[in-house]
Amino acid sequence: MSTSHQLPTLDNIFLAAERLRGVINHTPIFFNAHLSEQYGANIYLKREDLQTVRSYKIRGAYNKMASLTPEALAGGVVCASAGNHAQGVAYACRKMEVKGAIFMPTTTPAQKVKQVRLFGQEWIEIHLVGDTYDDAYHASMAYRDSTNAVFVHPFDDLQVIEGQGTVGLEIFKDADFKIDYLLMAIGGGGLASGISTVFKQLSPKTQLIGVEPEGSPTMHKSIQEGHVVTLDNIDKFVDGAAVKRAGDITFDICSKSLNQILLVPEGKVCSSILQLYNEEAIVAEPAGALTVAALDLIKEDIKGKNVVVLISGGNNDITRTEEIKERSLLYEGLKHYFIIRFPQRSGAFREFLNVLGPNDDIARFEYVKKTNREQGPALVGIELKSREDFAPLIERMDANRVVYEYLNDQPDLFQFMV
Repeated sequence: MSTSHQLPTLDNIFLAAERLRGVINHTPIFFNAHLSEQYGANIYLKREDLQTVRSYKIRGAYNKMASLTPEALAGGVVCASAGNHAQGVAYACRKMEVKGAIFMPTTTPAQKVKQVRLFGQEWIEIHLVGDTYDDAYHASMAYRDSTNAVFVHPFDDLQVIEGQGTVGLEIFKDADFKIDYLLMAIGGGGLASGISTVFKQLSPKTQLIGVEPEGSPTMHKSIQEGHVVTLDNIDKFVDGAAVKRAGDITFDICSKSLNQILLVPEGKVCSSILQLYNEEAIVAEPAGALTVAALDLIKEDIKGKNVVVLISGGNNDITRTEEIKERSLLYEGLKHYFIIRFPQRSGAFREFLNVLGPNDDIARFEYVKKTNREQGPALVGIELKSREDFAPLIERMDANRVVYEYLNDQPDLFQFMV
């Protein structure tokens, strides 16, 4: 397939590293004993969650802006983002003393808006527009067209990709071992494109593995189809890696350079977020934990190998903790929801409690008494100690003639009720 755009070069990624010196943190690679033992491999974590703005995005944003002429910068810059890219652009604006306009959806959590304002201070103005990223993007395009501002794309831009490629340079320089596998998250593909540009030349035998959320398989689908596709609906939970359309430049690079793309269920990502926090005291955002969650999918391949796993960011909103725990429990088969129709008489609930096992816990109960009916429906959430406890629970419910409807495998009803 012929390309009509320029591609990033290793020389330019070295130049980007020079531009970024003194601006970003050269983040460490740590050997991780827990994961290494779990997978029978040597697992190393590249910690971009320890970056200046708690994600790698500052690299691409700053490199793009630093490569512009003073005349271009005089008109300011503009971007659209609901998260880490906005923080990277804001930080670069303050550092370079360039005016920036940052468009974010009105649904962006207040914590993220506050962070962007903190990093950019008086050098930026924030515009909250529409309900989705697409609304913010279209508004940012209109702003660009009506001013002299330069649009800083979150991923499909040569200088942005080369900035993200500096992560790959650091990994290559710091690893005093042969890297067999390198795992990196993919949203639009800027990070994977930059890193693979480095590794295809400096370490061509390293297996380059991209990781996407199952609910947003944008690059995976595009490579399957042989061209960039736009997905109609995506699960936005892994917000740092959930985009409807990959980039043209990034698709061209990833389709040729990546050895594999793994798709990880969102619930599995949640389990990895909790594991990283509980075992390593690492606060990873969903996109940052994607790569750790993917290790299970290649556990047989990586046995005895040297594996570098990129933790891409740590901007996790604490208000999402309950949702993360819930999604993890559902994925692990430890939480189950039912609509149970109780006979409208005293003692009915007590009889149901006798059906539960000694380790089963009622985690949610919502009941409205229907005075004119024989049965009253209740939403009941049951938490188990072990996945294996589910089948015996169902057997006991059936044996005791409990009238129920199981919700976990009915997505429309589940979302409406739970």
